Amino acid sequence: MSPGSVRTRILAGAVLWTIGLFVAAVIVSTVLMLRYRQYPVMLHGTASSHGTFLVIVVLICLAAGFLQVRRALTPLDRLRLRLAEVRSGKERRVVGSYPVEVQPLVEDLNLLLDHRDQAVRRAIAKAGDLAHGLKTPLAVLARDGDRARSDGHTELADTIGGLVEGMRRQLDYHLAHARAAASGAAPGAQCRVIDSAEGLARTLQRLHADRGISIAVTVNPAHTVRVQREDLDEMLGNLLDNACKWTRTQVTLTSTAVANAIAIDVEDNGPGVAPAMRGVVLQRGVRADEAAPGSGFGLAIVSDLAELHGGSISLESAPAGGLRARLRLPAAT
Repeated sequence: MSPGSVRTRILAGAVLWTIGLFVAAVIVSTVLMLRYRQYPVMLHGTASSHGTFLVIVVLICLAAGFLQVRRALTPLDRLRLRLAEVRSGKERRVVGSYPVEVQPLVEDLNLLLDHRDQAVRRAIAKAGDLAHGLKTPLAVLARDGDRARSDGHTELADTIGGLVEGMRRQLDYHLAHARAAASGAAPGAQCRVIDSAEGLARTLQRLHADRGISIAVTVNPAHTVRVQREDLDEMLGNLLDNACKWTRTQVTLTSTAVANAIAIDVEDNGPGVAPAMRGVVLQRGVRADEAAPGSGFGLAIVSDLAELHGGSISLESAPAGGLRARLRLPAAT
C-alpha cells in the first residue's frame, strides 16, 4: 500500500496542533477571567466541567498532530535505512513504496544505480579485452626472444625477456587495480572468505608439493567480506604465494571478526621481514630480497586492492618467527 503524502500529513498535524493550542489559549483565558473578575460560584462550577472537557480536547489534538508529523517523517527515515543497505552491499537498489513527494527521487536513484552497474560491467569487459589484446603481442615478443636465444644472441634474448616480463607485471598490476576500482564501486559485492581461501590453498599446496609445505586454513564459514570473489582471490593468492616462497615448512590462514571487519591472517615460519622494511615492501616493485624470485608487485597489489575496498594490510612478526600479513576487509553484514 502506497504511503500518503508527506505534505498532507504535515498539514494535518499543523492544523491539529493549531486547534489544540487555540483551545489551550481559551482555557487559560477563561481561568484568568474566573480568577480575577470574581464570577459567581455557579459559573465556576460550569467552567470547571467545561474546562476538563477542553483539556482532554487539547491533549487529543496535540497528540494526534504529533503522530501525524511523525508518520509523515517515517518514510524519510526508512529511505535513509534503505540507502545505508545499498551502501553496505545488502541491497542493489532502493526498495519499497514512498510518499508522492519522495517516490520520484527513489526512482531516479534506482536508475542511477542501474546505470552504474552497467558502467561497471562495461569497464570490466573492457579490462578483459585490453588484457587479451596486449597478451598476444607480448607472447609474440617472448617467442622472438626465445628464437634469438636459440640463435646465440643471448644478450638480446635477455633484454627482450626482461622487457616482456616487466610489461606483463605492469599489465597484471594495472588490470587488477582497474578491475578492483570498478568492482569496488558496485553495490552488493560480497564473498565468503572460506570459498576463496580453500581453493587457493589446494592450488598452492600442489604447486609447492616438492618442498613439503603444508597450508592450514582455519576460517569461519560465516565470515563474509564486501569484496568480489575475483578481488579476494587476487589478494589472498598474492599473500599465500608470498608466504609459500619464504616459509620453511608451514603456512597458516585464519580469519577473525573484528568490529565491522574481518581480519585475515596469513603466517609463515620463514625468516620474516625486518620491521624497517615492512612498510617499504608494500610499495610497487620493491622486494625484501632482490635475489629471490618475484616481481615486487604482489604485496603492492594487495595493499591497493584492500584500500580500494575500504580495508588495509599490515605486516608484523608471526608467533612462529616468520611474517604475519594481516588483511582487514569490511564485513558483509
